[in-house]
Amino acid sequence: MTDIVSLKAICDELKIDPREARERLRAAASDAKANPELAKARKPRTPWQWVKGSKALEEAKRALKPG
Repeated sequence: MTDIVSLKAICDELKIDPREARERLRAAASDAKANPELAKARKPRTPWQWVKGSKALEEAKRALKPG
């Protein structure tokens, strides 16, 4: 069974608001050149979640880091 990482877990880890995180992720996923794996992994109307250790998860965390 694969380990799934939810947006809530990332928000708790980075101490950010889930609403703001979703906004940032939507913006990052719409830029397929900068975040190709995140754009491929995005499925509308589904929860934000990734397989642990995937490139899409790395891109999501990079998009959510402050600064």
